[in-house]
Order: sequence, then structure tokens, then C-alpha cells
Amino acid sequence: MVLFSKGIEKRLQETYVPILEDAMKISASEAKKTFWGLLKRAKVASKKDGTANLSINSGDMLLEAEADKPDIKAMLTEKRKEGVRNEDIRWWWNMHDLERCIMVKIDNLPRMAMYTHNLEHGMSFEEAAAKVRKCHPMYGEPNDTSNTIGEDRPLPYELKDRVNNYIEKKTLSDPEGLKKKVEKSSSLNALVRDEIREGNI
Repeated sequence: MVLFSKGIEKRLQETYVPILEDAMKISASEAKKTFWGLLKRAKVASKKDGTANLSINSGDMLLEAEADKPDIKAMLTEKRKEGVRNEDIRWWWNMHDLERCIMVKIDNLPRMAMYTHNLEHGMSFEEAAAKVRKCHPMYGEPNDTSNTIGEDRPLPYELKDRVNNYIEKKTLSDPEGLKKKVEKSSSLNALVRDEIREGNI
């Protein structure tokens, strides 16, 4: 049983307050206030999803149980179809659940900011959402086709670290090449799926 502790909260604050300060161009005090607001929402999400009690080595446990539990095997098989590897499963599921939840909340900030900005500049809801999908990877349940279909579907959260590393590397080494690839793709998710198939992610 994990639940929440002051230790994990302090570690997350030390990690994410500087990130928020830099990304949002706000003061340290504003970043701290934003962090605690996000942390509160992350706790609610963790409890609502029923994942607050997950062990911090859940990734190892999933991989160990795969051989004996058909439902876990089926779940991991679906994730592997999307390019997820064992090390991705360990990376994501061996985290404290609160860290996963706040990571999702913080990742959504630039998406929502861009979406709102697009609407304020005259785009329709559909146009604004499509623009965001061109610039940011979207994560969730890959079988969720309520907003996107095909290659634009959500990516598994387990891929987040590899995708971030790919985008960072390409942004530094070949920004124009990355821009051209994104322009030719229906979304950044579609590009990511292509790059996974090519062995580039």
C-alpha cells in the first residue's frame, strides 16, 4: 500500500516547481502555488481511478504476472502492439502513483494553453484541437476513438519518456527535419507511430 506521504510530495515539489517556473515564465512563488493546486487535483484523480494504493514496483509485478494471468497478458500484448517495451512498462508503473498523476496534469497545461489561445484567435473547436494534436503528443487509452481515430489515437502513457527523448533530440539536432515530418503527418501521434515502426523511437 502506497497512499500519499510528505516525502513524495516534497520530492515532487522539488522536481516540478522549477519546471513550472521555467515553462510558464512565472515566479517561484506562483510556480509553487500552481504545483500545489495540481497536486491536489492529482490526488483526487489517483483516488478516483482507484490507483492510489498501487505498489511502486507495479511494473515489475505486471511483467511477472503476465505468464500466469491471461487478463494481464492481454493488456500488455495490446500495449506492445503500440511499441511499448518491458522497460517502458517498468518506467511508468514503477513510479509512485501520485507522480504519474501529476505528470499527466502538468503535461496537459501547455495543451490547454495552446487550445485556449487558438480559440481566442478565431479557430473553431475542431481547428484548435487539430492544431494542438500537431504540436503535442496526446496520451491515453489507444482504443479510445471518441476524439481521434487511426494513427491519431492516443498513445500509451508508457511511451511518454521515449517520445519526450525523441522530440528533445530531434529539436536539438534537426528541428527543420522534425518540422517537415510533423507537417506531413496528420498529428504528432501519427508521426510517433511512424517513427516507432521505423525503429527511431
